[in-house]
Amino acid sequence: MDSARTDGAQGDGAGTAEAFSARLRAATWSDHGDNETSAYMSALVEGRLGRDEYAVLVARLHPVYELLEGAADRMAADPAAGPFDLPGLRRLEALEADLAFFYGPRWRARIEPSAATARYCDRLREVCFTWPGGFVAHHYTRYMGDLSGGQYIGLQVRKTLDLSAGDDGVRFYRFPGKPKAYKDRYRDLLDAAPWDAAEQERVIREVKTAYRLNAALTEELGEGLRPSAA
Repeated sequence: MDSARTDGAQGDGAGTAEAFSARLRAATWSDHGDNETSAYMSALVEGRLGRDEYAVLVARLHPVYELLEGAADRMAADPAAGPFDLPGLRRLEALEADLAFFYGPRWRARIEPSAATARYCDRLREVCFTWPGGFVAHHYTRYMGDLSGGQYIGLQVRKTLDLSAGDDGVRFYRFPGKPKAYKDRYRDLLDAAPWDAAEQERVIREVKTAYRLNAALTEELGEGLRPSAA
């Protein structure tokens, strides 16, 4: 559920500015990598998690997406932030379908709160409903990750948990369009965003914060792994 590495294009000569999307990727790549090597994410991509251990991740992500998509509603009319809520990109409905698959129809009563998720959500409430750049920073971190590394994770989860009945359990990773088309459009929007250099740097700092919050969430999950999955 993290963004896959893509090399940013550099300017091709004097006076040619580097695209913001490329500079953002380059500036936050090490932050992204820190999460990839966590104990939980390593176990996930290597197929060492059981059904219950994976389901906890889905549960922990639900309030994050609930807030992000609520913020998307709030930002819908904003000329800078609104366009990033691309048709078909939202994940909350798919997450809830996966939660029902793993926990049953009364899944809300079965999932437990998490300290790391609470801190993550506190930051989303703080910046995503009033600051367009903050909304985009957190939206970018989650959804571009789902479209990139998340696609590989979805394949691994389906294989490891032997989920052969359609998309049940992995609907979170299934988009109605091609991931590359979404990512290309998203980068175009980043490059066209009407932010000056100072605001761009502020967005970059917030993306770094988003990665740290996400890493804390998976580190917390890693602490709860059974010895066989550590």
